[in-house]
Order: sequence, then C-alpha cells, then structure tokens
Amino acid sequence: MAQHTAQIKWTRTGETFTDGRYSRAHVWRFDGGAEVRASAAPDVVRPPFSDPAGVDPEEALVAALSSCHMLWFLSLAARRGFVVDDYTDDAVGVMGKSSDGRMMMTTCTLRPAIRFGGERQPAAEELDALHHEAHEKCFIANSVKTQVRVEPVP
Repeated sequence: MAQHTAQIKWTRTGETFTDGRYSRAHVWRFDGGAEVRASAAPDVVRPPFSDPAGVDPEEALVAALSSCHMLWFLSLAARRGFVVDDYTDDAVGVMGKSSDGRMMMTTCTLRPAIRFGGERQPAAEELDALHHEAHEKCFIANSVKTQVRVEPVP
C-alpha cells in the first residue's frame, strides 16, 4: 500500500520550557513541498503560547474527513455521469469525552452543499446514495472512532 509522510517541526525559541510557558507554534511539511503553519488550538492552549492563525490538529482532522468525503463524492458522481460545478462543505467537529472519560473528537458533521451543472441532475435518492458510498469508501472516516455525519445542504 501507499505510504504518506509529513514532517512536523517545532523549535524552542528561548523560553524556559519546563514552566509550560513556551510556544506551541510549529510547521507541517509535506512531501509535495507544501508547508502549513500549525499550533495547538487556542481553546486548549491560550495565546500567546498558541498561534490562532495556525491550523490545529483538531481542525486538520475535520478538514481531512471533509476532504476525503468530497474526493470520493466527486469521483463517484463523475462515474455516474453527473457534472459537479461546485462543492462547499462547512464541516464542524465537536470535542467531548469518550465513554472512558478521555477527550476526543466525538462527532464530525459534514454539510456539503453541491451545485450540479449539465442536464442530468441527481434525484434525492441518488444524491443520498452518492454520499453514503463516499462515506463508506473514505479512508479517513474508516480510520477513526469519531462518529461522522453527512448532512447535505440543499
């Protein structure tokens, strides 16, 4: 199977460190050359020790779930002869406690709004089937315990 890599790089910038008052800002580097500014979530570690402009791991999980679902949806729609002109998802992840009391992403709700072009438009049942199959095929959704909901926006 394929291997996917990421380099996560953090460097202490002169803080004492052992007092917990150090920056959580860091960089994600990917094999294609993309660099992403990252940090702990500001609701977990308050600024200035976090960088609100950086992507936090929780946001990245929500984005990965949404992106994976979208990519499968687009592929399946194309195979069935539907032309997708626009796909927007305002996805939301909710943190909570697991049954054993540990913090986790308990739910992630995907809210895809899709605009189709061309003469062939999917019926409601076909649209539901596309979302269901995309969810079933999504590598990321298949990899997490988080409940992933798909609530298409008309």
